[in-house]
Amino acid sequence: MKTIITSIAFFVCSLLSAQTQYEQGMGKAMQLWGAGKNTEAVAAFERIASVEKTNYLPNYYIAFINTIEAFETKDKEKAAALTAKAQDAIDNATAISPNNPEIMVVQAMIYTAILVQDPMTNGQKYGGLAMEQYNKALIIDPNNPRVVFSKAEFEIGGAKYWGTDIKPMCAAITKSIELFAKFKPESQFHPSWGADRAQETLTSTCK
Repeated sequence: MKTIITSIAFFVCSLLSAQTQYEQGMGKAMQLWGAGKNTEAVAAFERIASVEKTNYLPNYYIAFINTIEAFETKDKEKAAALTAKAQDAIDNATAISPNNPEIMVVQAMIYTAILVQDPMTNGQKYGGLAMEQYNKALIIDPNNPRVVFSKAEFEIGGAKYWGTDIKPMCAAITKSIELFAKFKPESQFHPSWGADRAQETLTSTCK
């Protein structure tokens, strides 16, 4: 019995130690990202992902950071490399946590980043793929503020292109802001972004 208790105690201590290392690693990666050191942050998340085989969050952030960078560059080759890396990471995240609305939002963003590099060539295919992800995510979690906002923001882009009314999308963004006010992430590292961007979009685009 003593041996079993000792083994359990060792196992619990190991779990606590691993958790502490995970929290420290994620905290450091987040700090690097917040400081604008994207390459270093991605490398840190990659190290965590290599250990945390059942946790989707490191791969989620690898995909998210690379996708944001793809939006910000005008170099098509660099954008293609960034979206390819983002897609690999989001595939890994999806394998760990299928049917996850947070992951679906980033997948839709990847499709959008590919679309904007060449709208004439990629618009129909990747626009449809992005909407498919948003619609799936909305069915799974209609009260997720990032789902509601990101879908509306994407639809505003299409409405501006085609010259159609954006009032329904603005109403959705208003709803997302209300949802952001109530939203509580599962942990300090789970996705919580979007509230500021939603408010900015409402102010700059809808009013």
